[in-house]
Amino acid sequence: MCGIVAIAGKGPVNQALYDALTVLQHRGQDAAGIVTSDNHRLFLRKDNGMVRDVFHTRHMLRLVGNYGIGHVRYPTAGSSSSAEAQPFYVNSPYGITLAHNGNLTNSEALAKDIYRSDLRHVNTDSDSEVLLNVFAHELQIRGKIVPGIDDIFAAVSGVHVRCKGAYAVVAMISGYGIIGFRDPFGIRPIIFGERDTANGKEYIIASESVAITSVGFRVVRDLKPGEAIFIDNEGNMHTRQCAENPVYSPCIFEHVYFARPDSFIDKISVYKARLRMGETLANTILKEHPDLEIDVVIPIPDTSRTAALELANHLNVKYREGFMKNRYIGRTFIMPGQGQRKKSVRQKLNPIELEFMGKNVLLVDDSIVRGTTCREIIQMARDAGAKHVYFASAAPAVKYPNVYGIDMPARTELIAHGRTEQEICELIGADALIFQKLEDLVAAAREGNPDIERFDCSVFDGEYVTGDIDECYLDALQASRSDGAKHRVQQGPNLVDLSNGD
Repeated sequence: MCGIVAIAGKGPVNQALYDALTVLQHRGQDAAGIVTSDNHRLFLRKDNGMVRDVFHTRHMLRLVGNYGIGHVRYPTAGSSSSAEAQPFYVNSPYGITLAHNGNLTNSEALAKDIYRSDLRHVNTDSDSEVLLNVFAHELQIRGKIVPGIDDIFAAVSGVHVRCKGAYAVVAMISGYGIIGFRDPFGIRPIIFGERDTANGKEYIIASESVAITSVGFRVVRDLKPGEAIFIDNEGNMHTRQCAENPVYSPCIFEHVYFARPDSFIDKISVYKARLRMGETLANTILKEHPDLEIDVVIPIPDTSRTAALELANHLNVKYREGFMKNRYIGRTFIMPGQGQRKKSVRQKLNPIELEFMGKNVLLVDDSIVRGTTCREIIQMARDAGAKHVYFASAAPAVKYPNVYGIDMPARTELIAHGRTEQEICELIGADALIFQKLEDLVAAAREGNPDIERFDCSVFDGEYVTGDIDECYLDALQASRSDGAKHRVQQGPNLVDLSNGD
């Protein structure tokens, strides 16, 4: 999962890009990058690390220009070297930079195709660089010295034809403008906004609405599946549907875990969706586990708080904060190595013993992936004196890998894959385990926007909305995402920074 932002301004955009990336930091803590454009020249700074660590005053001073794009990245199975930090750049045609959130499911075939047919070289293992070269080629074959609006939208249409999978993209064509577009299924989120200034209207494109409002813009709307937006160098905005037969199928895991609760994704309030998840989960407990004597409901910080609070209210049970979180530890389910994840859980959370001592505790988390975190947390609750420890997941059991941009574990490392709820309960050491029903999760999200035809729920039901995922693909994914594979990853070389120095 990554975060993207683009701004077409009437004045310098470096600070606004930095601020927006800081707001999107939850979507990626591995690397960050910003590229700006001034006088047909591009200025780039990117590196591994958090936004605050990548950009210092000396870098910000060199990021000049009124147009720019930015990206935050989290580590995947491919590589964690700064060579794969975004945005990426190609000099032909015109000079194009691109940042991408998602995953191309046919990137390996595309990489071979663009080398053999398009005569383009890909320097990393990143599918984002593949996508950039596909877009650049589709624009180049228009054969224009000065690309028109129709040429740019036609290039996006060409991307939709060739690229499979999930992608929300922002790109900058040096001297011509900024473009954003979304895959024909709308799997990954992308939204745009605007604001009025003394010199005219400015535009912003981002992964989440909170990145728009936090830097002083007002939200206009989400991009539709297959739609593109282009803001030219004069500040004029153009939108066009560039895909045939788009199908609205956004990723429901955004609402479960990734998105900030103060964001709107596809017109759905993430906060309200999580409140509804808590209510439906409480109904499941009342219906299927009426004999549970729950003294207190305690959330696993941070994303489960909203659902846990509503669940407690619905059950008429006390809600308490039982764990204090160390905010300087990263997300554990994407950390390589079981030992590192277990150690990280103990470093990340510390129990408040008086909230557990002698009580029947219901712990609530947003989801269960490997089971490492919840198993350690349940043991921590017992060590703190809990009499009984029950565990509730605001999402259904995660049984299948995500192929659309979330680097979840291989199938064999998912605790729910091939196991019953009772087997999972025993493995994590809980006295009772309650999962959200998939139909309840979908209803909780869809209530915010009934126009959505379907959600991508593939991690729960194994139904991949793009229709191109088979057992061979999943087997290859298994080989690349296993802990053993991640330990064997080699670091790639650093790319030269366009901003001329560190």
